[in-house]
Amino acid sequence: MADDTRDGVQDGTTSATAGPGPAPRKLRKGMVLGKDGKPCRSCTSFADFTSQTKSITKSTAGRPHVATGPPAGCPPDVEELGRSSWTLLHSITASYPVSPTPTEQSQVRQFMGLFSKLYPCWVCAEDFQEFMVKNKVRTESREEFGQWMCEAHNDVNRKLGKKEFDCSKWEERWRTGWKDGSCD
Repeated sequence: MADDTRDGVQDGTTSATAGPGPAPRKLRKGMVLGKDGKPCRSCTSFADFTSQTKSITKSTAGRPHVATGPPAGCPPDVEELGRSSWTLLHSITASYPVSPTPTEQSQVRQFMGLFSKLYPCWVCAEDFQEFMVKNKVRTESREEFGQWMCEAHNDVNRKLGKKEFDCSKWEERWRTGWKDGSCD
């Protein structure tokens, strides 16, 4: 949810710091420091995190390869956390009332605000907060909330260089299932 120009995000050519403290240190590309100045597991992919420590796992064929995700039972990396979070957010959107009451609208706006403040990856959290300042959460209906959530997700996809999702299909993807019956 962030670009490589923020404090604490390593671009591979400069040292990264996160606020006052010890002198900047050289980090590998992709490593993000937490606000405490230590490598942030929730803000860094497992591959980037383990490459910093030169950790390698063995494949079943005995050939070494860099691990692409944390082993089961380990803290999630930024990618697993992101996928899980988007699944939760889109699922909440899909179950949102077609015609929500003013109380339901207020509650979902509060939830989104708190979610953006409590998100474990501080870089992602701040980026989402900025998105929400520029693009107020639309809670007037399930359709409006679904479109807003899709636009928020696509904003992150663009920043990460990923393919954007066709927002006209958000309800099929997250609520009703694909029209081809593949979810039945």
